[in-house]
Amino acid sequence: MAQFDTVIRGGTVITAGDRIACDVAISGGRVVALGQGFADAAEIIDATGKWVLPGGVDAHVHFSQPSGEGIVMA
Repeated sequence: MAQFDTVIRGGTVITAGDRIACDVAISGGRVVALGQGFADAAEIIDATGKWVLPGGVDAHVHFSQPSGEGIVMA
């Protein structure tokens, strides 16, 4: 059995106060470790060249939303 459910490997982890090149280990739907070289996981996700926001839910986005004659909200 794998040590972790998922490892997100090779990304740049963004936290509230830092930016770190490391891997993210996930088990039971929770981030359980940040570090390097986690080898034993059921799923490996390659995040090379990407930003990873562990624990972040629905990062802030804007959608164009018509809300009336001549009015568009974003």
